[in-house]
Amino acid sequence: MEALPAGAPPAPKNQTLVGATLASVAILMLTGGMLGVWAVQRRQAIDLGQSWLPSDVTIPEVPTNVMLIAFIGVVSFAHWASWAARRDDKANTVFALGATAFVALLIINAQAFVYTQMELPISQGPYGAMFFAITGTFIAVMIGGTIFSLVAVFRVAGGRSDRHILAAHTLVWYAIGVAYCGIWFLVYVTK
Repeated sequence: MEALPAGAPPAPKNQTLVGATLASVAILMLTGGMLGVWAVQRRQAIDLGQSWLPSDVTIPEVPTNVMLIAFIGVVSFAHWASWAARRDDKANTVFALGATAFVALLIINAQAFVYTQMELPISQGPYGAMFFAITGTFIAVMIGGTIFSLVAVFRVAGGRSDRHILAAHTLVWYAIGVAYCGIWFLVYVTK
């Protein structure tokens, strides 16, 4: 009696990577759309001879620039986690994921500091409403990314080496970093 040949190996599970790609595109489209509305409202205010930025509001530039620079760390740590997972280096993977979450929390804290320093009421015309809509959405996305990092830490620390999840994690953080670059330029630099 002859044995049957072994079946084909299972196909790689790319659902997580596809989902992260769709989430990244959604993050970029949402941020781009909100920044487009920002630019249109800013242009309309300037065309009417009004000041877009209220005169009593000053934007602290140091924490906004620090947030931009901190994204270099976030994407570097996320990429390091993916790299370490491909080499089955659990210790470095866990450390890099933890560092990613930590730096993301520092960015959220810096945005909260910007809120306290600006003392801008949300009812201060279209500028206040748009400012809090864009930066509030950014904070929500950052919290989602941080939760993704923490879930990945627990999965890897629990013994799973899901390389696709860590590649998806890296992709999401790159998208969030690109979204913040747009926010930084339009909201904090051009005002």
